[in-house]
Amino acid sequence: MNSVYDFIIEPIGERYNNSKKVEDKELILNTSIESFKHVNKQAKVVSCPLAFKTDVKEGDIVMVHHNVFRRFYDIKGREKNSRSHFEDGKYFCGYDQIYLYKRNGEWKSFLDRCFIKPLLDKSPETTSKLKSNIGVVRYGNSSLDDVKIKPGALVGFKNGREFEFIVDNELLYCMKSNDIVIEYEYKGDEEEYNPSWASSS
Repeated sequence: MNSVYDFIIEPIGERYNNSKKVEDKELILNTSIESFKHVNKQAKVVSCPLAFKTDVKEGDIVMVHHNVFRRFYDIKGREKNSRSHFEDGKYFCGYDQIYLYKRNGEWKSFLDRCFIKPLLDKSPETTSKLKSNIGVVRYGNSSLDDVKIKPGALVGFKNGREFEFIVDNELLYCMKSNDIVIEYEYKGDEEEYNPSWASSS
């Protein structure tokens, strides 16, 4: 079973990540289908498109756009699947809706996507926990490699690019290569930020 132009994927776990296990209790985090932040973004590739070859293969684990598994209310208030829904827990996923894939235990970015780790803001003059528009490259890509920006580089990025993903219990921002605007030198006091809820099971 293959689509001509789309991947066919299935979610790993439920479509929404609405709860967290806290010791022996389950904490409900979300009860609304409208909240895109709680949509599951991790999936397994069932089949690949017939029209072209890709680095992503059948059986790979992928991180995808939140609208693939999301549900909506139509104008009459009826709950509906996204247009990506196919059948029996399977979904179509466009070529540009995959951002990261995992094979043999190793994550690799897909196309022009990269993933940035946010930094803790230690300044006493701010109430924000995070430094604005700066982070550490966790997963790069070939475009960044070409300009010698490798994983571990300290970089600045454009406003509004904080598209949050939890990857292996770590908060990361997904963005495109051209969202990276500068590479900084380390001062030595940088501290990566990971909220406790990202690493809770």
